[in-house]
Amino acid sequence: MRDFDDNEFPLAYLITFRCYGTWLHGDRRGSMDRKHNVYRTPKTPGNKPFENSDRQQLKHPRIMLSARQRTVVDRAIRDVCNYRRYALHAINVRTNHAHSVVTAMCKPEPVLSAFKSYSTRALRKAAVIGATQKPWARHGSTIYLWKERDVAKAIEYVMLGQGDELFSLDDD
Repeated sequence: MRDFDDNEFPLAYLITFRCYGTWLHGDRRGSMDRKHNVYRTPKTPGNKPFENSDRQQLKHPRIMLSARQRTVVDRAIRDVCNYRRYALHAINVRTNHAHSVVTAMCKPEPVLSAFKSYSTRALRKAAVIGATQKPWARHGSTIYLWKERDVAKAIEYVMLGQGDELFSLDDD
C-alpha cells in the first residue's frame, strides 16, 4: 500500500457540506470562521449569545432533509460524478449534511460547488424545497486524501462512522 502520492492531485477528497442553519457559529460543538480555519488549530468555542445572534439572522428555518430529499441529493451527486467523470468511492446523505469520497482531477472546491448546485436544482425540480429556500450552509469541508490508507479511512467514516466522532487523518 502506498504511503505517499507524488501526483499533482490527491488520490481523493472527503467532501462534506451541511444543511442551512444546522450548525451555527457559537454552537457548543465549536465552529470555523476566517480566523479559526487552520489545520490542527482549535475551533471557535461554544458561545450561546453568538449562536442566538446567528439564529436570528437566518433568512428561513433550518433545513433538515427528509428521506425523499436525501434520495434526491444522493442521486444528484451521483449524476455530477457520472457527467464529469469523477470516481465516487462513497456517499452518505444525512438529515443535516452530506459526505462523499471522490476522486477528481481538479481542486475540490469546484466539485463541492457542483454537488451543492446540482442538489439544489434537483430538490427544486422534485418540488421538495421551496423556490427561494437556500438548502446549504456556505462553503463546506474539503479534505485532501493523499494516501491509500486515508482514502480507506475516509470511506469507512462515510459509510460506517456517522456517530459523534469527527473524521481525522491522525493515526489512532
